[in-house]
Amino acid sequence: MPDYDRETLENLIDGKLSWPEVKNIMSSFKDPDRFDKYVQILQDRVPWDDRILLPLSLHLYIVEKEDGPRVVKCDCGQEFGDYHENWKLEALVHVRDTEEKLQEVYPPLMHSNPEWVVLREFYCPGCKTQLEVEAVPPGYPVIFDFQPDLETFYREWLGREI
Repeated sequence: MPDYDRETLENLIDGKLSWPEVKNIMSSFKDPDRFDKYVQILQDRVPWDDRILLPLSLHLYIVEKEDGPRVVKCDCGQEFGDYHENWKLEALVHVRDTEEKLQEVYPPLMHSNPEWVVLREFYCPGCKTQLEVEAVPPGYPVIFDFQPDLETFYREWLGREI
């Protein structure tokens, strides 16, 4: 079973490995402490001390605050509230719902018909980093992508309590 060092995992996270190296890591058995190594790298990269329980996406995490609540938090420290609630409802949103707005990101005739599909871009209010994009019919409810069962993940997948 391979045991990848911190530098290799950092290069994997940062997209600095070649495809054959990435494929080898993906195809091989996972070292038992890989998740802990990954989370520690992420923890070392953020400017705050709240404990990362689970990465949600490239810039978002579920963290445990010192006083107990578990919230969604951005790299910059912006908090989006309880992780059981949809963080997108606390984000800045830009909707591309016209030909002109869609052509800012797509060449002419290469974008969707805004009467059928709009793009919703979600941004962090703190650092303005783009966090997510949804392509949905106009008026469609905001999608709640992922609500993990943290206790089950830790207990059944990691073999320990949070």
